[in-house]
Amino acid sequence: MIRYSLRCDQGHDFDGWFRSSEGFESLRTAGQVSCALCGSIRVEKALMAPNVATRAATAPDLQSPQTEQEKALADLRRQVEENSDYVGMSFAAEARAMHDGTKPERAIHGEAKLEDARKLLEDGIPVAPLPFTPRHRTN
Repeated sequence: MIRYSLRCDQGHDFDGWFRSSEGFESLRTAGQVSCALCGSIRVEKALMAPNVATRAATAPDLQSPQTEQEKALADLRRQVEENSDYVGMSFAAEARAMHDGTKPERAIHGEAKLEDARKLLEDGIPVAPLPFTPRHRTN
C-alpha cells in the first residue's frame, strides 16, 4: 500500500491509500478518487516529503482538532452537548411527544433510525442530522 498526499482543483489537501501508483492512476482516471471535503474528482498528487522516522519521534495528537473545519465541528459539538439533553435512541419518541404536547418542550439530541426521522419530518416535526456521532457511543 502507498499513501499519497492529494489536492483537488479547489485547493483542498487530503490523503489517500492505494495499492500502487498504477492503482491510483486507474481509479483517478475512472473518476473514483474524490476530494474528502468537496467531492471534486479533479484530484492530483501533491508534493510529498518522505516520512523518515527519528529516534525522538513523538506520537501525533489525534484528539485535538487540527483544521478550521475540525475546530468548528468541535465547537458545534460542545454547544449541542451543553445546551441540549441527550435522549439516545428515544429521540424520535421524545420529539414526537414534545410536538404533541404530552411532554414539555426542551432542546434534545440523540439517535433515530432513518425511517423514524423521515416520519417526523413528514409529520411536520422539525429535526436535523448532526455532523458527528454522539460521545455516548464512542469508545
